[in-house]
Amino acid sequence: MVPRMLDSRRNVVLACALSALAGYVDGIGFLHLGGLFVSFMSGNSTRMGVSLAQGDWSNAAAALGLVALFVAGAAGGSLIVFGRGAHRQPWVLLVEALLLAAAALCYELGLSNAAVAAIVLAMGLENAVFQIDGGAGLGLTYVTGALVKVGQLVAVALTGGARWAWLPNLLLWAALVTGAVFGALAYHWINLGAIWFAAGMALALSAMVAATIHL
Repeated sequence: MVPRMLDSRRNVVLACALSALAGYVDGIGFLHLGGLFVSFMSGNSTRMGVSLAQGDWSNAAAALGLVALFVAGAAGGSLIVFGRGAHRQPWVLLVEALLLAAAALCYELGLSNAAVAAIVLAMGLENAVFQIDGGAGLGLTYVTGALVKVGQLVAVALTGGARWAWLPNLLLWAALVTGAVFGALAYHWINLGAIWFAAGMALALSAMVAATIHL
């Protein structure tokens, strides 16, 4: 079950690191795209609906394209999970790192649209890190579900249940917000070149996770 994915310190730290990475990338993407998102598809879906109502077909098409790329990335991540068994996490993170590095390289070559596409694919793929064989998983690039869990588990604590079960989900939210702060600062510094740092972090996480796999 999904709640058990946050029942160990190792998983909480990894999930928070990935949530911070997603916030960092999404902060960069939000500024670059002028209000659209590279990982928060609920926001893009709302923007698409509003744009359709206003007859802004170009903005609606852009939002729909981002949603489609995100779904494709999520599907790609699932295919890695289904084929790699116990080693799925480092493989997912390695592919994410390669996509982010490709995005940064595309930016350096003046291919901003291709860079954004690679970023969105990477964000969709990241959500497969904690996916299990049945398809359920832990969302890492958005925190609405985590905040719902915070409220629900606070209610459980207030009625005599586990006192601190809500804390890991609150940490996921805080990590994403912190990552977004640094992403925005980095974007103002070096534009989409800031994605190089995200690629490096994903690669480092892949190596660290691979090193902790119990064979």
